[in-house]
Amino acid sequence: MNAIDVKENVKAHYGEAARRVTSGRTSCCDPVSSNLYDVAQTVGLPEDAIKASLGCGNPTMLAPLAEGEVVLDLGSGGGIDVLLSARRVGPTGKAYGLDMTDEMLALARENQRQAGVENVEFLRGEIEEIPLPGASVDVVISNCVINLSADKGRVLAEAFRVLKPGGRFAVSDIVRRKEIDPAIAADAGLWVGCIAGALHESEYRSLLADAGFESIDIEPTRIHEIADGAFMSAFVRARKPEA
Repeated sequence: MNAIDVKENVKAHYGEAARRVTSGRTSCCDPVSSNLYDVAQTVGLPEDAIKASLGCGNPTMLAPLAEGEVVLDLGSGGGIDVLLSARRVGPTGKAYGLDMTDEMLALARENQRQAGVENVEFLRGEIEEIPLPGASVDVVISNCVINLSADKGRVLAEAFRVLKPGGRFAVSDIVRRKEIDPAIAADAGLWVGCIAGALHESEYRSLLADAGFESIDIEPTRIHEIADGAFMSAFVRARKPEA
């Protein structure tokens, strides 16, 4: 699939996911998404924020967050990771959510309203072109979204750009462990399901290094049975060098 087809398929899939949540139907949760958040974490969050979570991990627990820090969630969906991050950085900090899907942005903003959280801002845009100035963010998080991009090198370069010197990259993502049948990579359903577009671990490391990151670490959290164990959920961590 070309980049335009990938983007349009992703928008349609996750727009429908948001509509299912807001209409009271069961979210079209993919098989990689289950039991990702401790009940104690989600106390006080709107039910729709929890139901709309379609991630593959819990990136809010990957990086220590301090009072007053600025966090950016790439592909923020219904906003659960943004709202959780906002709690941790406190009223003097800020949490941004970035999403290209209008339905998800509307859902996220309603969840923010219901939660009564003020130190949050949801932005419309694409993760390949982040609408924030350089060196403006302390931590970049993301939950099973980078694999959906057709230009992952650009996404990682943009994440590096917006991070402050010493800033942290801490995402959950699907990562490929071995070679796969080309038919899987061409399957639109498996692409929007966070599988077909996954980077091989070595390629992920290489693209992070090319973007300028250091202290790169990929930690497997769950091996999936899809394609004979070719894919895993993983924590991906890296750091922008100090100035």
